[in-house]
Amino acid sequence: MAKGLPSFTCTACGAVHRKWSGRCDACGGWNTIVEEAPLTAGPAGKTLGAAKGRRVEVTTLATSETPPARAASGMEELDRVLGGGLVAASAILVGGDPGIGKSTLLLQAAASFARTGLSCLYVSGEEASAQVRMRAARLGLADAPVQLAAETNLRDILTTLDALRPDLCIIDSIQTMWADHVEAAPGSVSQVRSAAHELVSFAKKRGCSVILVGHVTKEGQIAGPRVVEHMVDTVLYFEGERGHQFRILRAVKNRFGPADEIGVFEMTGGGLAEVANPSALFLSERGQASPGSAVFAGIEGTRPVLTEIQALVAPSPLGTPRRTVVGLDSGRLSTILAVLEARCGIPFAGLDVFLNVAGGMRVSEPAADLAVAAALLSAREDVALPPDMVIFGEISLSGALRPVGQTENRLKEARKLGFSQAVAPEQSKTGGDDAMRVRKMPDLTTFVGEMFAAG
Repeated sequence: MAKGLPSFTCTACGAVHRKWSGRCDACGGWNTIVEEAPLTAGPAGKTLGAAKGRRVEVTTLATSETPPARAASGMEELDRVLGGGLVAASAILVGGDPGIGKSTLLLQAAASFARTGLSCLYVSGEEASAQVRMRAARLGLADAPVQLAAETNLRDILTTLDALRPDLCIIDSIQTMWADHVEAAPGSVSQVRSAAHELVSFAKKRGCSVILVGHVTKEGQIAGPRVVEHMVDTVLYFEGERGHQFRILRAVKNRFGPADEIGVFEMTGGGLAEVANPSALFLSERGQASPGSAVFAGIEGTRPVLTEIQALVAPSPLGTPRRTVVGLDSGRLSTILAVLEARCGIPFAGLDVFLNVAGGMRVSEPAADLAVAAALLSAREDVALPPDMVIFGEISLSGALRPVGQTENRLKEARKLGFSQAVAPEQSKTGGDDAMRVRKMPDLTTFVGEMFAAG
């Protein structure tokens, strides 16, 4: 029988190498490359191209089929992120930092789905069944009709799933699963890829939805090969700062709904509580108007969310001033500082700059540029912005302000929370709302002149 060539895979990024080396060329990780067992040839030593297979049934795009059914959990924030509910026979991957609340969230989700009539099986590879029951009792879920199992052997789990045929199975976690036909340690690239493939294939063939819990690396990415994220239908990240009680469930991939949708939860003594109005929660601790504070009207998925951007600018005793950013891309901050200096003549040399998005929120939308610039200028000039003002707009390298999408939804959310004026790019479509005063700015120089003329 012909033997396959050995392959070497990076455990950090999943890149495949032809030979072992101490450093991965793809991600730069050291001592992350391990040898994988070679793939075997086809039957009787033949290649797959020589073996005759069966003919696959094909259809057309015009074929009328009933769309897959969705099941609502009753947790509106979870259903929102999933695109309206759990799709039958779907595979979902949930990642997050250790101790952030992934197991708590999924145990509450399993209980909610079970109470709506779905048969749910919770398989834990990290805890004993008694420990899961203890957590369920603390969360007030002891009476939920959820079946429990504590097992790591993939073959036994698949046999159990084939016998029980549950509507939903939660695997906590995929890194603890062990396939006996793969010669590698649990958690390795080979084991994670093989276990994910078997579970996703079972979900598609048997109509059982599967939720996989994945560990994350220190860079915040789900550990293991990236091919696992391609296998599943939906990839969710459970985020949050340990110093804050807020938790954000973010969809980064969803074949059955919008990506970049978020659900907001609050960690309490009784588990995770849904937050119906995250804007009010993120702004709840905002006090009187003070320099360095600006309110940004953003969009997360389909939901408008208002967050406070805080800045502090102070003289630096160091030769190289510090640039500390929390909740925003540091490269974006550097770009905004460069535009302010080059186009508006406002230098930040010799000044330490600290920027923070309040509430543990992370903002990746370019529409936050103008709010960031406003917070920086407010802190530098020691001038407080009006407390009833929201700001949004993208800053180009030329200093012009570019319009952003869903302007009317941003203004509607701001008006609902008591804001009466807004600053937006000149070409924004704001509608005919007389309750909100919108000040349109063509470029960053005009914005600086009108808002900080006294400084």
